[in-house]
Formats: sequence, structure tokens, C-alpha cells
Amino acid sequence: MAKWTPKHEAPEPLEGPVVATITGGTILWFVLFLVQIPFYNWFADRDLMWWVWTCLAGAGLGLIGIWYVRGRDAAIKRVQAESAETSPDGADAATASDEGK
Repeated sequence: MAKWTPKHEAPEPLEGPVVATITGGTILWFVLFLVQIPFYNWFADRDLMWWVWTCLAGAGLGLIGIWYVRGRDAAIKRVQAESAETSPDGADAATASDEGK
């Protein structure tokens, strides 16, 4: 078999409103859980309780996801702010002072 090689480079990943997307998904999972609570006995009678607990697990994991993406977003903004503070002239001066040591 011949090894397959791509003919073009992969595109850059899309960056979007990640925090809002994860928050919306978490809210949706929790709303689905709340909608199923009145039908708890119906799910229990048919051995379908996993539907209820899957929605609750999705909401719980979504909370972890919100914490994670907020931290990631803050780190990205912090790195961008640090790189914006350093100017090309300041970087050359720092390099020149390091060479003199």
C-alpha cells in the first residue's frame, strides 16, 4: 500500500465565541434534565433512566468546560496583551543589553 500524503496544508482552526458556545450547551443540557424530571417514573418504568442522568452529566461536565474555556480565553488575552506591550524597538534594546553581558 502506498502512503497517503496530503496535497495541501490543513487550514487554521476556527476561533469563535467558545465561552458562549459552551455556556449555551451547558444550559441546554440542564434544561433537558429539568424537562425530564416530571417524567421520572415513566423513564424508570421503561428502564430508560440513563436519559435523565445523561442530561445531568452533560450539565455537570459543561460546568467544568465553562471553567476550562474561560481560563483558556483569559490566558490567550493575557499573552496577546503581553506581546502588544513589547515593541520591536524595546525587543532590540533588550537583545542588545543581553549581548553586552
